[in-house]
Amino acid sequence: MCAIIETGGKQYKASKGEVIYIDKLNSEIGDEIVFKKIVMFFSLEGVKIGAPYLDNVKVIGKIIKNGKAKKIIVFKYKPKKGYKKKQGHRQLYTKVEIVEINKI
Repeated sequence: MCAIIETGGKQYKASKGEVIYIDKLNSEIGDEIVFKKIVMFFSLEGVKIGAPYLDNVKVIGKIIKNGKAKKIIVFKYKPKKGYKKKQGHRQLYTKVEIVEINKI
């Protein structure tokens, strides 16, 4: 079984026991989180597609870590003009382990 979940405006494939990195959530380490926006659900019985979401499926995950990704350097310049601008960015993320996928 696996499901396509939506969180933070992005979609992620989630299956039991898998670890995914999503945009930062305001929760503590060890908390359980329930994803209710399920776009698609795969099982041995077949595929179910939501319009836009499925109501009878929920995905439960456990928060493992909150952190920052590697730094990305943004460098802008214009040749022969003396214009240079260097900027760095580190995206905040939450590491989530998918505990179970329930079909209600």
